[in-house]
Order: sequence, then structure tokens, then C-alpha cells
Amino acid sequence: MYARMTGCIAVAALLSHGAPLFAQAAPMSGYHKTQEIVLGGDGGWDYLTLDANAHRLYISRSTHVAVVDPDSGKEIGTIADTPGVHGIALAPELERGYTSNGRDGTVTVFDLRTLRQRSRITVGTNPDAILYEPATKRVFTFNGGSRNASVIDAQTETVVGTFSLDGRPEFAVADGSGSVYLNIEDKSELVRIDARKLSIEARWPLAPCERPTGISMDTQRRRLFIGCGNRLMAIVDADKGRVIATLPIGGGSDATAFDAREHMAFSSNGDGTLTVVRDEGGDRFAVAANVETKVGARTMAFDPQQRRIYLVTAAFGPRPAATADQPNPRAPVVPGSFTLLVVAR
Repeated sequence: MYARMTGCIAVAALLSHGAPLFAQAAPMSGYHKTQEIVLGGDGGWDYLTLDANAHRLYISRSTHVAVVDPDSGKEIGTIADTPGVHGIALAPELERGYTSNGRDGTVTVFDLRTLRQRSRITVGTNPDAILYEPATKRVFTFNGGSRNASVIDAQTETVVGTFSLDGRPEFAVADGSGSVYLNIEDKSELVRIDARKLSIEARWPLAPCERPTGISMDTQRRRLFIGCGNRLMAIVDADKGRVIATLPIGGGSDATAFDAREHMAFSSNGDGTLTVVRDEGGDRFAVAANVETKVGARTMAFDPQQRRIYLVTAAFGPRPAATADQPNPRAPVVPGSFTLLVVAR
């Protein structure tokens, strides 16, 4: 995710811009913030991953992964010793999970039932996004420091390949049939990866989208929903790589999700909004709403069964004055204020 450092949430720029922006005269989606649950605890945060069947929400917390009941916020357990953790990928059919540990360039493999570590695998430098690809039963880590991808056989828990990305990777999504789509942030492009051959088979520009971050997919209609750093969502044809439409979203988007039943896409924005986009058919899309959340709530997980969206953030203190060494200092997190937000209809 752009402008993010391990263990920190880069919200200072968002805080300096003042109140969130809302689309004018947008039709109501029915979504609204229904709960705020203070979780507390120390450390920054990054990705959220939901296991809807097991009713567990995995939250990266700098040095560990907190596993909570998404309804009550009660902590179920902890995956310890994950320094600089960014993401969590799940392989339910194998009863295993995987974390990308950015600080030491490893992946922790853990048991989904007990949360105990099974193994630790060395990958590239600063693994960030992590993805389980079900058709090949492989785990992909996208390594921001070495700008490459490491590929793990999920069953043997060994690295089976590495390939260059020629750019700084962001989020990725699998279509379930052997293709993986990855945003390249610094080149504002989308790449399609053949999960079997372990190679990039297509590169597509995303203009006018800049600094692409979150990505999600409508696998039936073959449409990708990409959050962009310049306050746009790009909707892309997954087969041709063509940008079909762009729509305005909030600032600081870092994740997107897609609701296949309701044909809606979501962008979680660090400026304190959740943009809801409706698929109106015939490659026509519209902003249905900008739901007020909280500043810093830029990553999310979507529950397709209960139609709930989970976000996390915290309260922030005053931003320190700029200095020569730190011209854009971050606002400090108020201790104990880490909070789970629930957005639903």
C-alpha cells in the first residue's frame, strides 16, 4: 500500500486535508456504520482477512496477528512472532493460513484450527500482499523491497519459484481459474499472472488511474475494481485489460471489495469514507453512496454471507510540527484507541 511503512498508518496527509468529501446527490445504498468496537492493543495495522465460515477476523498488528470474533470484538487468539506483518491468506481446504512478514522477509504458515505455527518460509524482501490461488494450490507473496513475487506450494510449504515484477507491487486478486491480477503502484499498471507457468502474460496501463492499490473482482462478469490514489475507482475488463469506467471515490483508498449478490463494489478510504459503487448493467456504473466511517479506516474485509464490511482505525493526536528531518510527520495514534468498525444495511 502506498505511503505506508511497517507498523505505521500513513494518515497524516489525510488529516491535513480536513473533512471527508462526499458525492453530491448520490442515491442511497442503505449501508451505514452500525458498530464501533474498541479493541485496544499496541502497534499499527494493515490488511484484514475474514474467514466467514469459521467466523474469524484476522487483523495484522505489526508484530502479530489478532484473531477476533467480528460480532463482539472478543479476541479468539493470536498468531505470534510475525514481525512487520502485512497480509493474511487462508487456504480453508488445507486448514492452513499464511502471513507475509515484511520485516524479516518470511511467511508464517499456521494451523487454522489451533493458530499454531507450522513452519516459516524465507521469501523476498518486504513481502506485502499475499494471496492463495486455489486452482494451483499455491501461495503468492508480492515483495515490495525486491520487486518480485515468491511462490509457495501450499501443501509442501516450500518455495517453488520466483519471478520479477519490474515495479512496486500492491494488492492482488485471483479469478479461481489460474490467473492472478496484480496492481503495480509506481507504474500505474495492471499485470495478469499465469499461476501455473509463474510468469506475467499481460501488462496493461490503468490511466487515468494513478497509484493503484486495492483490487477485487466480479468473476462472473470478468470485471476488476481498482482503487486509485487520485480519488478514482477504475473498472477494468479482466480479459482485455481495458479501463471501462472510472468513478470518484474518497481519498486514501487502500482496499476494495465486491458483493457478487448485490452487484456492488466498495472502496475503503483513509479520509473517513466508504464509497459504494453499483453495477447498473451494460458496463454502466454509478456511485451509490459515500458512507461516513472514520479517518484512517483504509483497509477492510467483506462478509458475503452477512453483507457486512469490517474496517479498523484508531484515534489520532495532533500532528507534530514539520522539521527538516521530518517534513511530513505522522499524527500519533492515541494509545488504546484501536477500533473495529462495522458497516451494514
